[in-house]
Amino acid sequence: MSILLHPAYGRKYLFIGTEGKEKKIMPSINSEFGQRIRELREAKKKTDPSFSLRRFADFIGVSAAFLSKVEMGEALPPKAENIIKMAEGLGVNADELLALAGKVDPMLPEIIREQPKAMADFLRTAREAKLTDDQLEKLTERLKAGQFNVES
Repeated sequence: MSILLHPAYGRKYLFIGTEGKEKKIMPSINSEFGQRIRELREAKKKTDPSFSLRRFADFIGVSAAFLSKVEMGEALPPKAENIIKMAEGLGVNADELLALAGKVDPMLPEIIREQPKAMADFLRTAREAKLTDDQLEKLTERLKAGQFNVES
């Protein structure tokens, strides 16, 4: 058994078996992501029988073979834009799927670059305060509603 760095992706893979007959085991992030996508797709198929793997793959803009490999944990999660499209088709939160795939919304780095010091400090402070999901959602709602009092 050995762990090797995959040159194309810079990820570690576990290989088991005898030399020349190794079997590659993908990182767990791939199988967790793929399993969640499959669960969501199959749940949607129960309410919409025409929502097949092929139809979902067409909606995303990938091949059915690739999507099948993703669901089986045999391929890396697709690029962030395709994961966002997956979330749209499945009716779930894109940020949760992105996080499961080890990615972030491509807009987030741009948002941070616009105000790097303030945004990074805000995120670090929120993390250090150990705010719960509920607290963060309430804070976000207040900000969206303009219910904040910031003096210059």
